[in-house]
Amino acid sequence: MNYADRDPVLRPLLGRVLSAEDRGRVEPLLAELGELAAGELDRQAALADANPPKLVQYAADGTRVDEIAFHPAHDKVAAIAYERFGLAGMSHRPGVLGWPTKVPHTVKYALSYLYVQSEFGMACPLSMTDSAARILRLFDPERYADEIAALSSTDPELRSTGAMFMTEKQGGTDVGLTETVATDQGDHWTLSGKKWFASNPSADVILTLARVPGQGEGTRGLGMFLVPRLRPDGSRNAIRIDRLKDKLGSRSIASGEVTLEEAYATPVGQLANGFRQMAEMLNVSRLSNAMRATALMRRAVRESVDHTRVRNVFGKPLFDQPLMRATLLPMILDTEAALHLVLEAAARLTAADEGDESARALVRVLTPLAKHTLCKRARTVTGEAMEIRGGNGYIEDWVNPRLVRDAHLGSIWEGSSNVIALDVLRCMRRQNAHHTLADTYGSPRVAPEEVPAAESVALTPVSATLFRADTLPGDRWELLRKKGDALLELPADEQEMRIGRYADELTRAVMETLLYEQAEHEARTSGDGRALLVARTYTALADDPDAPPRTALDHFAALADGGQVPLAELQEPHRA
Repeated sequence: MNYADRDPVLRPLLGRVLSAEDRGRVEPLLAELGELAAGELDRQAALADANPPKLVQYAADGTRVDEIAFHPAHDKVAAIAYERFGLAGMSHRPGVLGWPTKVPHTVKYALSYLYVQSEFGMACPLSMTDSAARILRLFDPERYADEIAALSSTDPELRSTGAMFMTEKQGGTDVGLTETVATDQGDHWTLSGKKWFASNPSADVILTLARVPGQGEGTRGLGMFLVPRLRPDGSRNAIRIDRLKDKLGSRSIASGEVTLEEAYATPVGQLANGFRQMAEMLNVSRLSNAMRATALMRRAVRESVDHTRVRNVFGKPLFDQPLMRATLLPMILDTEAALHLVLEAAARLTAADEGDESARALVRVLTPLAKHTLCKRARTVTGEAMEIRGGNGYIEDWVNPRLVRDAHLGSIWEGSSNVIALDVLRCMRRQNAHHTLADTYGSPRVAPEEVPAAESVALTPVSATLFRADTLPGDRWELLRKKGDALLELPADEQEMRIGRYADELTRAVMETLLYEQAEHEARTSGDGRALLVARTYTALADDPDAPPRTALDHFAALADGGQVPLAELQEPHRA
């Protein structure tokens, strides 16, 4: 078993979005991590989930230590992520995994997607470590050069982990209610306050917000600070871990309640920009949440496909039964569309980091869209997969309960779905983000004549006809543009009430567009019609959920497992 080999879309999609050089570099990594995820990583992840971390507040002599004891399985899955594959460091330094430059975000999220299919919990501190290095690099690189180097290191003796302490008991969503107070001590600051939900509380580098006296009320009064686990003299900082949370999922990593008791801290960037800096960290973490949701969906779909192939009911495998195929089909399509969206946002993030302002505006709205829609869908797909497995799916001997438990996290952490939908609305109000989306995705981004001849196959009359008629209608995007304009004309309360549904419409339109782009690429470069069938079926089910997608069901094995679909069998545009 190799999760990369069993994925029908990962390699074809990377084949389109990566350069030939990067495709060559990533291939052996996909093969290695795909095998690990299906084997040793999966076994260790199950052990880490069953043996969660424990808080050790005192040493034998009564000294307060506030340490966290981890099961050896936790350390093994951490080593695979941080050291072998450098998932937290590859965006910040050249040379990781042999890359001559920083690794593109597209590659990072593709590898992380394979990793998370077995170990979900570790992706949380991984994301915070990656994001902490990013924030320090963006806003205070000279002061924190040593911390950036440690956060991005793959050396087990040198590497550090990061954390983000934001939530307080009286103000989770409303960060402006933060009560932790910063006091200027001259050459450093001290922080005093309580953080109600702190994941990875034993991190080496903690970024947090605290109220700066005289700076104002609400979020304007918050500065960002770095709180190290150890003071400069090597002594333990005044960070008291009061207790660990008994979480529904993500049980392999620790989350706790923390008290800062005049903890040593240093400012990050401009103190007046603390909340804006933290928002940058949140946005990247939200994209990680969307990637994790996609990984959970892929694992759930694969478990369901494998189960239905060997489970016979009334003399026939479940996989061959019409109602089961109709149940599996939207799960397969949504999982595939989700990966397209995650890697599209990752590519835009890479471009934004290289100075592309249009990409920066695009990723600013793609990220909350992805988190809003994909995290919700993951809860449904993993729940459906549990039911497909039947009674065994409800038993902890199988992976399904863990997938369901973990899936609920994505819609809560780094902003619940309603918070994220309101963030989409904020992007629309401030930046006309719905226009940005319509301008970007409302017309083909690569015209047929622009496809390099060396990467093309000869177009038959059939395939030429298909692609004249088989793209997402431009008027779909124009309708969404007008609908967004009309929404912004409504009273504020009405806007907020309607934005959740509209955000889902935008997300699905982006995914649909990306599916057709992949379809055109595959038909022109390999003559394969599988991606076109996926795109058509996605459109058909969106337009009329009750219409039987007969062509898709006829080629169901190719959709579930990957495989060729002759273009000649897809002659009628939009027929799924």
